[in-house]
Amino acid sequence: MRSKLFVPGSRPELFTKALSGPADALSFDLEDAVAEERKAEARSLIGELLRSPAAQASGKTLIVRVNAIDTAHFEADVAAVVCEGLHLLNLPKAESVEQVRAAAAALEAAERANGVSRPVRLMLNVESPRGLREAAAMAQAHARVAGLQLGFGDLFEPLGIARRDTANVHAAMFAMRMAAGEANVFAYDAAFADVQDAPGYLAEAEMARRLGYLGKSCIHPSQIALAHQVFRPPQAEIERALRIVEAARDAQARGVGAYMVDGRMVDGPFVRGAEAVLADARRLGLLPQG
Repeated sequence: MRSKLFVPGSRPELFTKALSGPADALSFDLEDAVAEERKAEARSLIGELLRSPAAQASGKTLIVRVNAIDTAHFEADVAAVVCEGLHLLNLPKAESVEQVRAAAAALEAAERANGVSRPVRLMLNVESPRGLREAAAMAQAHARVAGLQLGFGDLFEPLGIARRDTANVHAAMFAMRMAAGEANVFAYDAAFADVQDAPGYLAEAEMARRLGYLGKSCIHPSQIALAHQVFRPPQAEIERALRIVEAARDAQARGVGAYMVDGRMVDGPFVRGAEAVLADARRLGLLPQG
C-alpha cells in the first residue's frame, strides 16, 4: 500500500476514475471532506460502490474513513459501509483504548447484520497529543487493528506547531513509528496538502520510508506517482538484501551467528530486514516469486 488516494464520499463522479487509477489503495471519506448535510447521502453512495462488481474487481485496498466515534454519524456510517468489499475502516481522532474496543464491537455487529464473512480491520488516525501518547496501547487494544496513520493538521495546528518544519515532522513520525513497532502494526504517513510542491511531498515521503512507514497518503492523483517512486526498494538495496540472505544461509550452515557482508557486521535483525526488502520487491514485481 505505497499510495492511498483520498476520495470524498460526496463526489461519486470521481469513483470510477479512482477505481481505474494507479493508486494501491482508495480511502473514501465520510468525515472532513463531506459537508454535514450530505453525510447520509455520502454513506449511501460509498456503500453502494463497495458492493459493486467494479470495486471488487479493482484489486485495490478499499478503505472508508468514517466519522469519529463520538459523533452522531459513526454507527450509521459503519452499518452502511461494512461489507465484503471493505478492507479497512479508518477511525479518525482515536484517543483511547476504550474507543478502539468500541469501534471493533461496532464492526463485529455490522458484520453480523450484513452477513460479512471476512473481518474488516481498523486503521487508527493519530491526530492529537493524547492519541500520540496512547498510540501503542490503542494499537494493541484489539486484534482488528492493522495500522496507525498520522494526521498532522489536527495534531499540529491547535498547538501552533509549524507543519513544514522538518524537525517537528520527524519527531512526530518517529514517535508514532515506535508505537506501531511496539504493537507490530504498520505505520502510514499523513497527507501533504500543497499539491503544487512535488519536492516537498517527495522529501516527506523519503523521510517516512527511512523510518519504516508503509506508504504515504495522496490528496491528488498527481501525488500517486511520487509515492510509488519513493516506496519501492532501490536496486542497490535489493542487491544488498540478496547478498545478506545468501550470506545468512552460509553462516547458518557453518553455525555462525554474526558475520560480515560488504564490510559491515550482520546478524539476525539485519537478516530479517533483508528478507522484508526482498518480500516487498517480489510483491512489486521487482524480483521473481519464490
